[in-house]
Amino acid sequence: MKTAASTASNPRAMARGHADDGRFVPGQPDMWAFVLFEALVFTSYFTVYVIRRTQSSDLFLQSQSHLDLRVGVFNTLVLLASSWFVARCVQAARERSFRAALNNAYLTMLFGFVFLVSKVIEWTTEIERGFSFTTDEFFSFYYFLTGIHFLHLLIGFVFLGVAVYQLQSPARRSQEMVETCATYWHTIDFLWVLIFALLYVMR
Repeated sequence: MKTAASTASNPRAMARGHADDGRFVPGQPDMWAFVLFEALVFTSYFTVYVIRRTQSSDLFLQSQSHLDLRVGVFNTLVLLASSWFVARCVQAARERSFRAALNNAYLTMLFGFVFLVSKVIEWTTEIERGFSFTTDEFFSFYYFLTGIHFLHLLIGFVFLGVAVYQLQSPARRSQEMVETCATYWHTIDFLWVLIFALLYVMR
């Protein structure tokens, strides 16, 4: 029988111990409850958007044509890259490669920051071209959906900061907390993919 000391001295054993701790999903259950709540809220937003788009399809198509699809694709690829890096962060933390986990957390932040800057530039460009929140119903939805996602992404930086704080010191490292923070980041990335499909791609 393995002793606690022998397990603690074996990083791989500790990583396996995490996988066998009885949890079926990563992170804290409270976060998954929050994710479900957010999914329901955004589903209601998306449902209203689709209904209104169906009722005013010509207006929505005309206004949608003023968005730059290339910018939307770029932003989506940036966030997908950030999700990849946060997944690598979690995996590295499980393997107790904390330096690699930190590096991937920083890269996640970098790509998230690139997205924020790109989104602000896109908003500024659209407003300078005369398309503001009050231009028509499509742009009201556009600024509302991208704006509320922007706010959630800012909150995501707080969660990433918590993950970095956890990873920096052996005394406070918590795999569960790192996974909780990553779960939130994946959620807002997934929501952006849906927003991108509705605003830039749907016809």
